[in-house]
Amino acid sequence: MKDIYTDVCYKCSKLVTNNYSTSFSLGVRLLHKDFVMPVHAIYGFVRFADEIVDTFHTHNKKELLNRFIADTHDAINNKISLNPILHSFQDTINHYNIDVELVNTFLRSMEMDLEKQEFNQDVYEKYILGSAEVVGLMCLKIFVEGDEKKYLELKHDAMKLGSAFQKINFLRDLKADYHTLGRAYFPNFQLESFNTVTKKEIEKDIQKDFSEGLRGIKLLPRKARFGVYLAYIYYFSLFTKIINTPAEKVMNTRIRISDSKKYFLFFVSYIKHSLNLI
Repeated sequence: MKDIYTDVCYKCSKLVTNNYSTSFSLGVRLLHKDFVMPVHAIYGFVRFADEIVDTFHTHNKKELLNRFIADTHDAINNKISLNPILHSFQDTINHYNIDVELVNTFLRSMEMDLEKQEFNQDVYEKYILGSAEVVGLMCLKIFVEGDEKKYLELKHDAMKLGSAFQKINFLRDLKADYHTLGRAYFPNFQLESFNTVTKKEIEKDIQKDFSEGLRGIKLLPRKARFGVYLAYIYYFSLFTKIINTPAEKVMNTRIRISDSKKYFLFFVSYIKHSLNLI
């Protein structure tokens, strides 16, 4: 009966992915079937933790996050949880032997969001590590299926790809993060002084991360390559659109990719994957 329970829990994580992110859920569907549900489990966990610090403003967020952290460790240690999101997550963590310190590093970044932070370069890099880079490493652990040599070979590039994705999210959500959540993630950032020069400096940093991330995608096992490449193509398309958008519009508008463009990107990515051009 536990197998049925575990299956139901994974389906709950999949439901979270599908409801929170159409773009990410599309990328996950294009992974090999062996990877789909474990990646849903990672996303469901990350999404719920993020939801606590970003959304539950009428509740004691610190108390909720502390309880979530305690329940996470209890689930991993005991290999079971009555929280379906945590149960599927612990099953993935334990099955793929994912280092719990990656989980702890992520959770520390969520704790940082509970308080107003002054983001200098060190704090910025610490937050990127926890909120994005280690999530990429959790997924990489799944993709290499126990091949530790391959994991170490791709570790740096996976971190950089996660970093690029997160920095684009920061650029896309500048206004909402600043005015709604009171956050400014870029080092020493002031929305009032955001201009073309500042924007170009940020874009140069993201471009470097993207280049290193793409290098790693090309070396991924073929079972994982297409889904990850599609995520890369989507974010790079979003990045290109941001590059071509004036600073004042980026500051006041959430840049998006249309659904029709997403499906076009899927088609192009599929052709390249089929012809082994990735």
